[in-house]
Amino acid sequence: MVENTGVVIVTFIIYLLVMLGLGLVAYLRTQNLSDYILGGRNLGPIPSALSAGASDMSGWLLMGLPGFAYAAGLQATWIAVGLLIGTWANWLLVARRLRNYSAAAKDSLTIPSFLENRFRDNSRILRVIAAFFILLFFLFYTSSGLVAGGKLFETVFSMPYEWAVVVGTIAIVSYTLFGGFLAVSWTDVIQGLMMLVALMIVPVLAINSTEVGGWDAMKAAMLDEGSGMLGFFTDAEGEALGFVAIVSLLAWGLGYFGQPHVLARFMAISSQDRVPYARRVAVSWSALTLLGALFVGFASIAFFEGEGLEDGERAFMMLVDALFHPVIAGVLLAAILAAVMSTADSQLLVSSSALAEDFYKGFFRPEADSAELVRIGRAGVIVIAVLACVIALDDDSMVLDLVSYAWAGFGAAFGPVILMSLYWPRMNRGGALAGIIVGGVTVVVWNMLEGGLFDMYEIVPGFVFAIIAIIGVSLATGEPEKEISEEFEKVNR
Repeated sequence: MVENTGVVIVTFIIYLLVMLGLGLVAYLRTQNLSDYILGGRNLGPIPSALSAGASDMSGWLLMGLPGFAYAAGLQATWIAVGLLIGTWANWLLVARRLRNYSAAAKDSLTIPSFLENRFRDNSRILRVIAAFFILLFFLFYTSSGLVAGGKLFETVFSMPYEWAVVVGTIAIVSYTLFGGFLAVSWTDVIQGLMMLVALMIVPVLAINSTEVGGWDAMKAAMLDEGSGMLGFFTDAEGEALGFVAIVSLLAWGLGYFGQPHVLARFMAISSQDRVPYARRVAVSWSALTLLGALFVGFASIAFFEGEGLEDGERAFMMLVDALFHPVIAGVLLAAILAAVMSTADSQLLVSSSALAEDFYKGFFRPEADSAELVRIGRAGVIVIAVLACVIALDDDSMVLDLVSYAWAGFGAAFGPVILMSLYWPRMNRGGALAGIIVGGVTVVVWNMLEGGLFDMYEIVPGFVFAIIAIIGVSLATGEPEKEISEEFEKVNR
């Protein structure tokens, strides 16, 4: 439990009231389903970039990645490098084309609806299969955020873990429920800036504190902790990292191409002309926050030398408690809550959109109007949040483990399909369906296996097999209709 809990509680309450206020304002501006799901496609470049980054990085940036750096040393840098390259490539290759194509394809509001309209799938099978995998993997992804929130409230307030998860869930649902995409995006800007400031200040002060004693002392402590802590190509014990290990760490970058909550920001940006500026903001934000997260972990090795940390994912919280006045600590700890909320709210919104737009309207009420779909979407937020909360109640859950599984699932199921649907005119409906199923199922199955090649991060085989499936099935079946080919050429001209 942190010191001066009362001051921290007041800080948290003020922060939550500000977030709820933004949600109320966004609620008043939400007039239809397009507003609720994509903010009317009128998001500026800075909100687009910060919202994409904040909704992507989540609580694992302040807990999971520092925890891995604390346990593994410099080998954790490979994950950061992969993610930074993935961020840049996603904005470069996907953002502009997806924004234009989703608008041209009958103003598609979700990834499943985009795929259905892109390939003229009148059977709706493609849309339903895509929505199924979105709901499946988002349950685990949202749960990771609730686990992070649970650890935060448990550490700060000495709340029982289970109650901490429930409180965090209620806080996140409250403003997502009312404001939709606008509330999520506006709050993400604040949350993204809070995360950036926190990850710049905390590691610098920790490294220069008397407990650590500077860079040289930190490096010496890391070396004492494990002979391989200071090696990029060794694990903590000094054993050489093999090809499988390095590829697995770098492969986190592949996941970006298939994350529905990140892709939604591309679809919502107001103009393709704003994409380059947004890309520069997004890459800069990611570089600074990833670097800060790594050094939180490295500094914690020296700061807590001797006593150690039972759970490395609490490193950021413990540093903040030890280094700062309670008022400042409350603000910095609220950055964790910001990280959790910024991702969980986006995931809940995309999931509820899949329920309302892709299941409810697609099968049960094709004639449903926007107001009805918004109500169904809000009900979906509650249902999905409850299910994710149940999963998160296991107090042995690790944030990084849950994120890595969901990240791989989305990256393999949707990454190849999105990329090839934007760049390969010969791709057809059958290829898209095969890519989603093969990529998603490969991740689920590969995760259950171990030993040798099966130790490779499941996103790699899932991504590769999905590409093979898309190409193979598309070439083995008929060419796309002439109208589809003409639309492809027109949009991507």
